[in-house]
Amino acid sequence: MKAGKIKELSDMRDETDLNGLKLAIDLKRGVDPDKLMQKLFKTTPLQDTLSCNFNVLIAGMPRVMGVREILEEWCAWRTECVRRRIYFAMGKKKDRLHLLKGLEKILLDIDKAIRIIRETEEEDMVVPNLMIGFGIDEVQAEYVAEIKLRNINKAYILKRTSELETLRAEIEDLEDTLSKPQRVKKLIISELEAVKKQYAVPRRTEILYSHEVEEYREEEEIPDYPVHLFLSREGYFKKITPQSLRMAAEQKYKEGDGPAQSFEARNSDEAMFFTDRCQVYKCRLSDFADTKASALGDYLPTKLSMDGEEHVVFLYLPGDYSGHLLFFFENGKCARVEAAAYRTASNRRKLTGAYSDKSPLAAVVPLEGDRELAVYSTEPRALIFSTALLAPKSTRTTQGVQVMTLKPKYHLAAARPLEDTPITNLGRYRCRSLPAAGALVREEDGEEQQMKLL
Repeated sequence: MKAGKIKELSDMRDETDLNGLKLAIDLKRGVDPDKLMQKLFKTTPLQDTLSCNFNVLIAGMPRVMGVREILEEWCAWRTECVRRRIYFAMGKKKDRLHLLKGLEKILLDIDKAIRIIRETEEEDMVVPNLMIGFGIDEVQAEYVAEIKLRNINKAYILKRTSELETLRAEIEDLEDTLSKPQRVKKLIISELEAVKKQYAVPRRTEILYSHEVEEYREEEEIPDYPVHLFLSREGYFKKITPQSLRMAAEQKYKEGDGPAQSFEARNSDEAMFFTDRCQVYKCRLSDFADTKASALGDYLPTKLSMDGEEHVVFLYLPGDYSGHLLFFFENGKCARVEAAAYRTASNRRKLTGAYSDKSPLAAVVPLEGDRELAVYSTEPRALIFSTALLAPKSTRTTQGVQVMTLKPKYHLAAARPLEDTPITNLGRYRCRSLPAAGALVREEDGEEQQMKLL
């Protein structure tokens, strides 16, 4: 809004608080809210990219890793964590099983165990005597000796030893898990799902699919009406409505400047301005304000933010990009480039490499269909040929093919449609194949042309 790109708003406020992000906008009278939201979606970056330097410690060594490597290392780390946890739990269960096996042997003769404990004179000899009496090890004997007197009964011991089968089954299951990596992976997945279920929060953004959103088309918002376009030799551009042109048809130019091109077009049309730096600037005619014949117009190098000492050499209206452009160079070559080569998916204003920079540009001729052209050299010679002899190229920077053979001190000077030339003796200059040298221009065929070249 501050940049003036959204003119439908009268005010905008940032009402973000502890409850979350909130932007309030006030619409001007008569603005369609749905179309405005489409425009906001069109001009808002709905996805951001952030560059990250993932410097991660792996086995104590720093490594710069990508997302895939990080996930692989995390899976390996998590797998090892789960395996160690299972080992620990299995060890505890095996220790418990070992103790219960000793208690199970005591069950065979409880009275004998009581007698050994009662008849042992020294406390330090209780554990060794139990080991000898029942054939159990020191850990098991220590466990039995620590049982309270009231618990040395058949019911208590049977209750404890009933866990034996359960422990054996659990230990067997843990060993099977450790031997099968797939079971470890399933365990990790189930734990992640549990975390997701416990800590998940509602999505903060909404996913809209393409068929659910009406695409914003800028052309629908641009006023469409007929206009007349005028481009001067020094790069001044005027867009004049027919009504204004009828009131004052005489165009004003700076001293030493004059008309270069003029067109009839629509305000919503796209325009392409080719410069002498092999660049082209694309914009809409609606970007220019309507003016009058008495004004100088917009100075294109300033309006389009061109590079220093860059000048406009040709204006082209691509329409639906179905035509071709013929670039004639001073070395006698011509490049036929498809207009579709300048079509861009995004609204790019500046395109570099608009045409070849191997030789200075002499002329640009737009082409909708094959026709006959006349080219002139500074010798002066003229050559008439059909554009059907030129194969179209999809590469903008193609050098083209040789059309006119030139002597060392001469160069190609101009090219134009045959009907726009004063040539009357057509057979003298017409050729059937390219390249050709053409013929010297006779006075009756080139007086007007020679004046223009000079």
